[in-house]
Amino acid sequence: MSEFVTQGDVRQEQFDWGVIGWRLVPAHGSKHLVVMDVTLEPGGGHDFHRHPGQEEMIIVRSGRITQYVEQRSATLGAGDSVYLDEGAVHASFNDGDETAELQVVIGPSLGGDTGYGLEDVSGEEPWASLRGEVLRTSPL
Repeated sequence: MSEFVTQGDVRQEQFDWGVIGWRLVPAHGSKHLVVMDVTLEPGGGHDFHRHPGQEEMIIVRSGRITQYVEQRSATLGAGDSVYLDEGAVHASFNDGDETAELQVVIGPSLGGDTGYGLEDVSGEEPWASLRGEVLRTSPL
């Protein structure tokens, strides 16, 4: 069923790496998409992970992030984006001095409360070593 989603309808969830605003989830009737507003404060980051069976698009709305895709990285600013194949290992770190606001779209939805599936690989190699490099070279 089509519906309007106002900012007040977006459920906020705090994590140790930032905030997710659940904009479009299965409870809204979506069978194929999950849409999130993500906030990363300076020094915050969503460590290395993957979404088995799900593709993802991350769009930087404001601020700046260092975005990893597998073992490659790029600095993304407002208006930049990254597409991630299903299961691609990735991480987003805000090593700037202003809050980064991201729009994230994942599909297909996996159902349940959020439609979102995540596998944390931050403790595995080579991701643990890459994270160590991030910590040594940035103010995180």
